[in-house]
Amino acid sequence: MKLATICYIDNGKEFLLLHRNKKSNDVHEGKWISVGGKLERGESPEDCAKREVFEETGLTVEEMELRGIVTFPNFTPDTDWYTYVFKVTAFTGQLLEDCAEGTLEWVPYDQVLSKPTWEGDYEMFKWILNDEPFFSAKMTYGGNVLRESQVVFYPNSKK
Repeated sequence: MKLATICYIDNGKEFLLLHRNKKSNDVHEGKWISVGGKLERGESPEDCAKREVFEETGLTVEEMELRGIVTFPNFTPDTDWYTYVFKVTAFTGQLLEDCAEGTLEWVPYDQVLSKPTWEGDYEMFKWILNDEPFFSAKMTYGGNVLRESQVVFYPNSKK
């Protein structure tokens, strides 16, 4: 089992996306995804989200909200991933010109869904864009194909 974060960085009109185009043998190669990564020993999900945003973008998180949790059974061989999904709405700092993971780009809301990514990411983008309430989802992939998707929204958790 692996624990990770996904961080949707939102400047009010665009999401900051990472085009994964630099690492060889990258499970996300060629896809446009949000930043994030694995929790390190002793880290809270919030600590991990802030660290990953800083490491991958150079930005310091000032405000973020936990929007959901997604389970990815067997996403990598014999490994289930449990992922905390955050929306970052306030940040400071200068965006890195060179990210080791890929190319960073601010993508307008109306173009986000046209970028090649994981099928389940399209769903999460929509949930974040539509300001859906807190969610718990399970997305099962077979290779690059989404085989099963389940989601439960918790409307009483919405502000």
